[in-house]
Amino acid sequence: MEIFPYILGAVVLILLIAGVTILVGRRRSLPSGEAAPQLTPTREGEVPAEGEIAETGAVAPTVPAPVEPVAPGAVEAAPEPPASRMARLRRRLSASNNPFARGLLSVLSADRLDAEVWDDLEATLIGSDLGVVPADELVSALRRELAIDGSSDREHARAVLRRELVKLVSIDADRQLDLSHGDGTPAVVLVVGVNGTGKTTTVGKLARVLVAEGNSVLLAAADTFRAAAADQLQTWGSRVGAEVVRGAEGGDPASVAFDAVSRGIESGVDVVLVDTAGRLHTKTGLMDELGKIKRVVERKAPITEVLLVLDATTGQNGLTQARVFADVVDVTGIVLTKLDGSAKGGIVVAVQRELGVPVKLIGLGEGPDDLAPFEAEGFVDALLQE
Repeated sequence: MEIFPYILGAVVLILLIAGVTILVGRRRSLPSGEAAPQLTPTREGEVPAEGEIAETGAVAPTVPAPVEPVAPGAVEAAPEPPASRMARLRRRLSASNNPFARGLLSVLSADRLDAEVWDDLEATLIGSDLGVVPADELVSALRRELAIDGSSDREHARAVLRRELVKLVSIDADRQLDLSHGDGTPAVVLVVGVNGTGKTTTVGKLARVLVAEGNSVLLAAADTFRAAAADQLQTWGSRVGAEVVRGAEGGDPASVAFDAVSRGIESGVDVVLVDTAGRLHTKTGLMDELGKIKRVVERKAPITEVLLVLDATTGQNGLTQARVFADVVDVTGIVLTKLDGSAKGGIVVAVQRELGVPVKLIGLGEGPDDLAPFEAEGFVDALLQE
């Protein structure tokens, strides 16, 4: 038993040596000067600071800074100038995209202007909704002017074609919007048309242009039948910095238009744009209601413009619509939308002849700047661009 204390002492000594060896080895495994991490658990829901090591040893993700919200009512940048918008029109109406333009340029590319060429051209023009009479007039004028030297002088043929087209597209009327107004009353622009032509979008784009030109604008959401129409107009108003007057869904549109003009008088705005509900020209009741809107508004201020929005792709059906609307509200100008996507560019000539009023604006696409003033020469140059 005397040997037991010596055995116990040896075991204790061995354990002490082993413990010291383990501690030294662990310290040597760390990079020089780096202390062992403190594994202090975070409280529930607490986000570790950026770069802090959590219990798992992973680096906590960096929390992104909050994005500053856009101020309500912030106005967008000014639209691109009209010249730039017309340049886009020329690209979109070029012969590579437009059968109407290709038909016109066929005169320039023909080696010989025989009866077949002229017949094909006239068929193309009629198919492009130019109308039988205008198509005959154009072909007859071209045949007369080019009878002597045909198309051998390409530049002369192009000049003749351009001159006759400009003559056909032109109209003896002012294409500028009438925004005149007396003391204390705004100019009032009534925008009408059938469903799906793009009236509300046209109103928003027009407001954007007018505000950029220095006019104060108020929008009237008189389309009370389409649930999203007032919201859509409200969005446009916020984008361009224009107040919007709206009423209850399904309410009286004439009342909304009246209130909007009254509000425009009170606030001294320059222009009130009235967006009306889309209505089929065959629905007598709805057309009568449109006449009511016009009469009610004119109790407060004269209507300076009645713009009829037509979808250029509808062709001859658009003429039927135009006749009925013109009888009800005395249309003063046409807005042709979707002109860039139409092979029926002849509708420009046809609708002006039908109503005796000019095309004042054209829609080129879905973008906020895709609304341009119509110019006869610019339109013709776009068609003749190869």
